[in-house]
Amino acid sequence: MSSSTTMITCTPGVRSGKPCLAGTRISVSDVLEYLASGMSQGEILADFPDLKPEHIQAVLRFAAEREKRLSELTVA
Repeated sequence: MSSSTTMITCTPGVRSGKPCLAGTRISVSDVLEYLASGMSQGEILADFPDLKPEHIQAVLRFAAEREKRLSELTVA
């Protein structure tokens, strides 16, 4: 079990059950969109003082693992 699975949770009633950073309402897709728009990790951390660099790494790891699973499904 990777550390992203403990830092990212899906809770019914919180952001419609989307994967979020544990204990926050910040979704995985929020962080990915910030990064894709050109925000640096430092800018994200400054805007969300409760986050740590490990949170952003967990988001990236989660996204990579999800992409790998989806790729495996399309190949099968």
